[in-house]
Amino acid sequence: MKYIIILGDGMADEPIASLGNKTTLQAANTPNIDKIAALGRNGLLDTIPKGFLPGSEIANLSVLGYDLNKVFEGRGSLEAASMGVVIEPGEMAMRCNLICIEDGKIKNHSAGHISNEEAHELILFLQDELGSDGVNFFPGVSYRHLFKMKGGNKHLDCTPPHDVPGTPFTDVMILAETPEAEDTADFLNDLTLRSQELLENHPVNLKRAAAGKDKANSIWLWSPGYKPEMKTLLETYHLKSGAVISAVDLIKGIGVYAGLEVIEVEGATGLYNTNYEGKAQAAIDALRTNDFVYLHIEASDEAGHEGNVDLKIKTIEYLDYRVVKPIFEEVSTWEEPVTIAILPDHPTPCVYKTHTKSPVPFIIYKPGVIADDVTVYDEFAAETGSYGLLKGAEFMKELIG
Repeated sequence: MKYIIILGDGMADEPIASLGNKTTLQAANTPNIDKIAALGRNGLLDTIPKGFLPGSEIANLSVLGYDLNKVFEGRGSLEAASMGVVIEPGEMAMRCNLICIEDGKIKNHSAGHISNEEAHELILFLQDELGSDGVNFFPGVSYRHLFKMKGGNKHLDCTPPHDVPGTPFTDVMILAETPEAEDTADFLNDLTLRSQELLENHPVNLKRAAAGKDKANSIWLWSPGYKPEMKTLLETYHLKSGAVISAVDLIKGIGVYAGLEVIEVEGATGLYNTNYEGKAQAAIDALRTNDFVYLHIEASDEAGHEGNVDLKIKTIEYLDYRVVKPIFEEVSTWEEPVTIAILPDHPTPCVYKTHTKSPVPFIIYKPGVIADDVTVYDEFAAETGSYGLLKGAEFMKELIG
């Protein structure tokens, strides 16, 4: 048996008045996902353990069966693994967003989805201006970058910027959770203010403003941690090999720690214009030589953060016919059976423009296993599925057990 998880980041939503109180999953035309729901068994999965915020780092680790209380060391440390950045003892890593601040408020968490080329120029500029032997910036993808420092204390209260659009940035700067972390918090907040002075009139931002685009006029540091200690999925579930496919450094970093091969796909952007066909083909090719594939598609999450209902529906439909359809049609012809799971990691409701903790709908289709009575895939249909409500590692145990 082989296994593939197709994860549509942030696909789940809340009923939306303009859609006749349907969710985006209910409104989207998804005949291929619905077919798999009808052939498989369905349920809801609680991906956010008590005491954790509903970030993608938490939810994806949870989907893969990890105990967050034992392994979680912040988003930055996971992304570092994807980028090939080593976290040494005594070092702390953090996610470093490039964001847009307008009139003293956080306009968006992505600097208008700044391009890689522009972002890299700004991050390397900040490294030259603010970096040192113990303080370093590493360029990532679009607005997502990495910050690492020696001697930092991780006991900080940091606000993810995608949670607070429209909020005065000074209201949500870093706070120390312990007295020992106060110096770290003060240093990081000062670094943020200095970045704003340096970035505001940088040529990249002047050119973006002249073109009517949002400036990347501040860094935003969050999700601190040290190097995590994680058992691989191959060890835990007795798999011979596995692969991860994603446009997002966070997911690729989780894959590295999980013992999965990271497969790069040309044209994978993390947005609605990502290379869906390329990802689907990469997943098919990876399944030929691996026991397990984790295919992550980011686009619906970004549409949810923008509050763009029509775009979110489009991204779900793209997932259905450009990813799920070709994968299902191909593996259905194979002699060795392939178990297919489809789910989001967390909801990203358009009305809130951020993640929520609600359980997410999932499908597990195992060839030869009797289906339940669910015939469509959405948040409410899944409630009636035969799996009921699962939590954390229970999903992986049902998938591979």
